[in-house]
Amino acid sequence: MISEEYLYAIALRESSQIGDINFHKLIRTFGSAENAWKKAKKEYKKLTGIGQKTVSDIGNENHLKFAEKELKFCEKNNIHIQLRHLEEFPTLLNECIDAPSILYQKGNIDNSIQKISIVGTRNMTSYGKQFIGDFFEATQSSKYVSVSGLALGVDKEVHEKSILHHKPTVAVLAHGFEFLYPAKNRKLSEKILEEGGMLLTEFNSTRKPDRENFIQRNRIVAGLSPATIVVETRFGGGSVSTAAFANDYNREVFALPGKITDTHSQGCNQLILYNKAIAISTIKDLISMLGLNSPKEKIGELFPYSETAIQLTDSQETIYQIIKDHPQISLDDLTQEIAISSHKILPIILELELLGKVKSFSGRQFIVI
Repeated sequence: MISEEYLYAIALRESSQIGDINFHKLIRTFGSAENAWKKAKKEYKKLTGIGQKTVSDIGNENHLKFAEKELKFCEKNNIHIQLRHLEEFPTLLNECIDAPSILYQKGNIDNSIQKISIVGTRNMTSYGKQFIGDFFEATQSSKYVSVSGLALGVDKEVHEKSILHHKPTVAVLAHGFEFLYPAKNRKLSEKILEEGGMLLTEFNSTRKPDRENFIQRNRIVAGLSPATIVVETRFGGGSVSTAAFANDYNREVFALPGKITDTHSQGCNQLILYNKAIAISTIKDLISMLGLNSPKEKIGELFPYSETAIQLTDSQETIYQIIKDHPQISLDDLTQEIAISSHKILPIILELELLGKVKSFSGRQFIVI
């Protein structure tokens, strides 16, 4: 049987003027949703920044009846309810200052496994589709959970490729569980659950997929993962908001650059331009930055061309070997080793970086990748 705390939490969240921020203020002051429901109206002066008008709807019996109905709906449909103040949320999401108060969940995943959020336009091009396919193929041996929004286009492709490659996937919804939007993805949502994935939403069962819900949904997509990948998006696209949330949460953001004339890539290019995302140059580099490195022999299998096609010039080979023999060597020490001025060495190092052979650190130090 579900604890009464869930009943009062749902009723409290239904009260007008009680959004997630005020909900948390009430919990901090009164210790539980039940106490807040029973005491806030009389003892509102204990609350900082909340007046009588804000708490006036708390205690409304209609909200309590709604909560009772919602609990029955969840029990009937195998929906698990999570409360943030009971520390039932995934750790990373719980760290977000604007995290929701309540989550409704179908299915289960292992929350100890790293999550990667992958988002993008509904109008995906062959370029975006190819990238997603290559990424999942390259990370076949890595263990992670993908997160996306169950929309058409990029989201759908991410969920489908996750299933194909036996990766658990989380679909974050912009509505309650009475609905499934878009309807075209109903079978996909069922497949996600069948294959060990999860459907997640902050919205109660009666909430429809209203326009404003989608931006709200995006903060959960960003908040669940330490990194977000933006595949394709136009100027002002929904995925730009997901990237903005991820930046606010101090999470990594990666964007797939594209042609400046391609409207599907303009949002990604803009994120990169304003240092809101790291440009994805190769999938191998992306895998490394995500911390999904496979053993060297596996990387060799996935990218055989990268090891055989690169032929270094004599000057590149000389500098490469010195850096290899002296990991994290500084530019000054490097110039002393080969008696060449720094302004002649730096362009060669840049060439090596672009070839994926060398990586630079702050203080002009270098290592071989």
